[in-house]
Amino acid sequence: MTQSTQIQSHTSSETLRPIWWNPEAGAQGLLEMIDQTRLPGAFITIQCESIQSVWDAIKRLSVRGAPAIGVAAAFGVVTALDEAAPSDDAWLDCVNRSADYLATSRPTAVNLFWALDRMRRRAAALGRMSFADARSALLAEAQAIRDEDAAMCRAIGEHGQRLIAENDGVLTHCNAGALATAEYGTALALMYSAHARRRKFHVFVDETRPLLQGARLTAWELHQAGIDAQLICDNMAASVMKSGRIQLVITGADRIAANGDAANKIGTYGVAVLAAAHNIPFYVAAPSSTFDLSLADGDGIPIEYREADEVRGFGASVTAPKDMPCLNPAFDVTPARLIRGIVTEKGVISPVTRENVATMLG
Repeated sequence: MTQSTQIQSHTSSETLRPIWWNPEAGAQGLLEMIDQTRLPGAFITIQCESIQSVWDAIKRLSVRGAPAIGVAAAFGVVTALDEAAPSDDAWLDCVNRSADYLATSRPTAVNLFWALDRMRRRAAALGRMSFADARSALLAEAQAIRDEDAAMCRAIGEHGQRLIAENDGVLTHCNAGALATAEYGTALALMYSAHARRRKFHVFVDETRPLLQGARLTAWELHQAGIDAQLICDNMAASVMKSGRIQLVITGADRIAANGDAANKIGTYGVAVLAAAHNIPFYVAAPSSTFDLSLADGDGIPIEYREADEVRGFGASVTAPKDMPCLNPAFDVTPARLIRGIVTEKGVISPVTRENVATMLG
């Protein structure tokens, strides 16, 4: 893996793309991405030259957010083909092996598995084809996954922006902006779309412990886009709700079950409970690729548990005894009964019921 470093002075939701295929890098092109672990202090672009580097980038959260992870995995299959350069008779096996390996990187974000399954199906449909032609077709499929996600995010913003009224206070948790997708975002897409209409509103950004995605990423995105926003500690949300300054909560999701139960970054469930206690509508924004209709409800969603050191401190700062046992689930599940609506590229699912989910997704 190689990297280049620069400090970014300005960006916006219109130009910010966290992951892309650079056809001019390397011999046949390379997967490039923003290293989100270095934001907001440094804007570093990394190049993935091997399937291992793609797996590592997903695992260590250089690329994160369910849609962006799916895009990375799709391009990761092409990266594996370029690395192995298999014979005309072996490329299909290489696709399947690389997809199996990339699927082990993170367990919760369903877009990872959706994108890899789509690459497998495309490969299987190619039949007996030369490696060069197959590689070209699979690169086009990965690019289509990226482009379709970007279009879905734009549509999510268009459908959901009407939920944000003039002078509303909006709370969001973690990062569901352009950095979490191909571009534009999911939860933040509503804000970008409302902002483009010159609507005035104020965003409260949860810091999102333990990895501070709200503080490092969402606050950075909104500040760069010129959207009125304010960072708060996670434990301030209840107090700010009680003060009457929040009229709406919008978050993203990493996997949504058939009944509308939604997994998102740890702490989201608590925010939903608080919103219900204060009679504040709680919405989830996600593309149809984030739904897992094979799961009847949220009890079946696998939850990723991460290293204890993420809780014991942040970066080089240690805030707990080095041998202190820690519980570190990366996600929790918000039950559908607490969700006022789910904003998708096809429209808003409300009320959130199994029947309405099935109808909207067709």
